[in-house]
Amino acid sequence: MRESPVVAVAEGVTALTPGSVVKWAINTFDRDDKKILVAGILVLLAIIFALIGRVARRHWWIAVGGYVVLAAVAFLAVAAKPTPALIDYVPVVVGLLCWVIVLAVLAEGLRRWEVVGGPGPVSAHARRQFLVSVGGAVALAAAAGLVGRVAGSARRRAEASRRLLRIEGVTAPAVPDGVSLPVPGVTPWATPSEPFYLIDTTFIKPTIEPAEWSIRIHGMVDREITLTYRDLVAREITQDWITLNCVSNPVGGDLVGNAWWSGVRLAPLLAEAGLHPDADAVLQTSDDGWTCGTPLAALTDGRNAMLAVAMNGEPLPIEHGFPVRTIVPGLYGYVSATKWVVDMEVTRFDRFTAYWTAKGWGERGPVKIASRIDVPRSGDEVPAGDLVCAGVAWFQHTGISAVQVQVDGGAWQDAELAQVASADTWVQWRRTVRVEEGEHQVRVRAVDRDGTVQTGVVADVLPDGATGWHTIDVTAQA
Repeated sequence: MRESPVVAVAEGVTALTPGSVVKWAINTFDRDDKKILVAGILVLLAIIFALIGRVARRHWWIAVGGYVVLAAVAFLAVAAKPTPALIDYVPVVVGLLCWVIVLAVLAEGLRRWEVVGGPGPVSAHARRQFLVSVGGAVALAAAAGLVGRVAGSARRRAEASRRLLRIEGVTAPAVPDGVSLPVPGVTPWATPSEPFYLIDTTFIKPTIEPAEWSIRIHGMVDREITLTYRDLVAREITQDWITLNCVSNPVGGDLVGNAWWSGVRLAPLLAEAGLHPDADAVLQTSDDGWTCGTPLAALTDGRNAMLAVAMNGEPLPIEHGFPVRTIVPGLYGYVSATKWVVDMEVTRFDRFTAYWTAKGWGERGPVKIASRIDVPRSGDEVPAGDLVCAGVAWFQHTGISAVQVQVDGGAWQDAELAQVASADTWVQWRRTVRVEEGEHQVRVRAVDRDGTVQTGVVADVLPDGATGWHTIDVTAQA
């Protein structure tokens, strides 16, 4: 349930925003994009309410009409969501009623104040009446806020359930030997849950208790399957280190992380349902209505695609999809990593349009080979002479075989790789290069296990992921 019309409008704006604008917002504001959108809506509403208040002094019906228009905008914003529930409209209706009631109370108080006007006890009485009306309006607003807080108690219950949950077969992560290089400043090989990047479209995270969760697998199958949380975790648990990265990640960006994921493999579940031979996609749906289309082959070709129940040895954080989310190595999250997943329809790509593909993003979303320089940072001043460069490279489901570094357009130099844990994880690298006094440009590229070299052709993240060599500028000083 959305706690306020502002949240409903914010989510509706997100749903209707073109993909290029969403990409700009993510790259510009990072994790603050939703906060900035909500703040902008609040500022706009403050201006509109001030204008409505001035009009209400003379024409109350125009003010009521203004509130109705605002409520209609919020109503349409909720309707723009992929699968709006009836309860999602409740905050809009409650908000409209509060606006109209508060308007009537305050406008009447002001009218009496202006009618009696001038000094004297009558005017003082009118002022007291107006202040009482204001107090009542504040109390009404506080009550509405309390309703929102009560609705928010669902998160506290979900957090309590999560803390008490123990999943048999889920083990704590053990970082493999040799995967980390002793270079200060390089990104840690294992990413803790808290700083792991977050990209989603919801403003109020779904709060689902395990006992209330279930998933339905249906569509082009021989038999429909519905699993409760208890049914799911009773199956064999698979665990693996898997690197995830967002399609919105620019060259050299940080929307990437590597975690220890635990869950139940999807291939046996789909085989149990009995797939029709002409199906080529699975339409996934989140509890909040978000959808994505996943290539069926990526769920059945032997990779460790799973319904994940734990991250880094603990039940999933709510922000990362508790109680269940989807993980598919080798695909960008916008076509695979459904948080709070509750529905999987086996179907065909030519029969649906998912959330991000409707905004112009690519249909199937395979990840692209990428590499990044973490040390030094672009703009750093470094000592002339030997310069240690280090960073990470990744190409999930294919793997990295080499990383190369270039200085000032010269020859490409092979870097030292740390131990490569698997084709589904990133790898750390380092290379010592020689830099003379002055300004220098350093770039990096990776080579996959098939021998294909990362392209230097620069492409934007839209429609299916950025390409190009990460390049930094440093100044060497004697």
